[in-house]
Amino acid sequence: MTITTRFAPSPTGLLHLGHAYAALYAVAHGVRFLVRLEDIDGMRCKPEYEAAILNDLAWLGLSWEEPVLRQSARMSAYAEALAKLKEMGLIYPCFCTRAEIADEIARAGDAPHGPGGALYPGTCRHFSADHCAARIAAGAAYALRLDSSKAAALAGPLSFEEHGEGDKGRITVDPLCFGDIVLARKDTPSSYHLAVVVDDAYQGVTLVTRGNDLFVATHIQRVLQALLGLPEPAYAHHRLILDENGKKFSKRDRSVTLRSLREEGWTSADIRTRLQFPEAAMISRK
Repeated sequence: MTITTRFAPSPTGLLHLGHAYAALYAVAHGVRFLVRLEDIDGMRCKPEYEAAILNDLAWLGLSWEEPVLRQSARMSAYAEALAKLKEMGLIYPCFCTRAEIADEIARAGDAPHGPGGALYPGTCRHFSADHCAARIAAGAAYALRLDSSKAAALAGPLSFEEHGEGDKGRITVDPLCFGDIVLARKDTPSSYHLAVVVDDAYQGVTLVTRGNDLFVATHIQRVLQALLGLPEPAYAHHRLILDENGKKFSKRDRSVTLRSLREEGWTSADIRTRLQFPEAAMISRK
């Protein structure tokens, strides 16, 4: 089987050293290399950043299959996936504001926690269909949440294969770790979690490479893959590239962007040396 990897940045800023490491890591671990632009956020994603990303990747010496996939062109695919989950009785509208959720969690005192903090307490989970329809018809803002308990029961026991640094082997999925996670909003057609599993399947990605900060996301994504009948890729999560203070690089920090480093005289070979990637890891092996 041909190992297919991808690099999937959001065009909301310039690439930095952390992005360069992620792209080089993907190329080094695959034979077929794809680029995907995760541009669902129309307010923050800019065409000039798209152009800069592709320019920086080419400067690094990478090549990829054309055309580049843009999530903004895939809205109907995400809507279809949401509709399938809804037909299975796994999706419900949530009308709570962030403040209301925080207040209910505070009053509960011992609310369960997940990777991002306290989990949504399920306030809207048991609203009737008529109640929800009336509020939506009245123009209420809402999010579409996954009923995690129903989803876990339907998906059954799951696991995933981890080939990243440390090679953890087979990992058992915790389908409830994110609680009733948001999969879409009234004004946002898809969450990251839903879009990424739909697109990885569509593009034939067989090895998902990404930073360790997204390791836990694999749990909910495996649940969605199982529910939607999508193929299971393997995973390889890698170390994060940190600054001198031990913090992740940010797109807001211009000093570590590839553009600024090039302007300072860095070469692509300098970047590879800084990130400990040999020349052989530069070129996509097709």
